[in-house]
Amino acid sequence: MNAVNVFEVLRAPRVSEKTARLQELSNQYAFEVSREASKADIKAAVEKLFDVSVKSVNVVNVKGKSRAFRNRAGRRGDWRKAYVTLADGQSIDVTSAKA
Repeated sequence: MNAVNVFEVLRAPRVSEKTARLQELSNQYAFEVSREASKADIKAAVEKLFDVSVKSVNVVNVKGKSRAFRNRAGRRGDWRKAYVTLADGQSIDVTSAKA
């Protein structure tokens, strides 16, 4: 897997209060990933990009919300989120990644 494929699989880290709590308690990190990516692809991309060992990967398909704007109905797109659990003693600085 080369650098281009890594950034196609991992789109962005998801940072919120919930994910910060997960990082502290269970060493889990959340990423927005490609809708076509498998758990094995996500694991390989995280291990290559951050030089860590991944313990497990859980994937969630997030449905887009319906919204209205000036009496026009619209819909946000569906997307996919991955929760990556790292091995004990390892961590990721999600604000910096090597390209």
